Amino acid sequence: MAENEENNILEGLFLHEKPARLLISAKTPKYATQLAKEVDCTFSHTVKLLEQFRKMGLVVFKKTGRIKMVSLTDDGQEIANYLEGLVTKITNLEKAQKNKENPQ
Repeated sequence: MAENEENNILEGLFLHEKPARLLISAKTPKYATQLAKEVDCTFSHTVKLLEQFRKMGLVVFKKTGRIKMVSLTDDGQEIANYLEGLVTKITNLEKAQKNKENPQ
């Protein structure tokens, strides 16, 4: 795969709402079902995204008995923190803009 193609895949993955929210939600270990509910995403789509994250080295699956937990790797945790900060910053900018447009 060419470098440009790989960059486009990564940008497309993390610049969409659900993959970003999924990675942020996985900051604490959870089941795939829990993550799907938190992100309001189908289970099959959640599993597909988690498999992409696993291939990228961002999550690991830990099986305990019949339960498979999803946990972030160090790289996954770092990216989730960056994404969370970005979301917070954008939200604050949107609130400030609304306050300028509609002063009380």
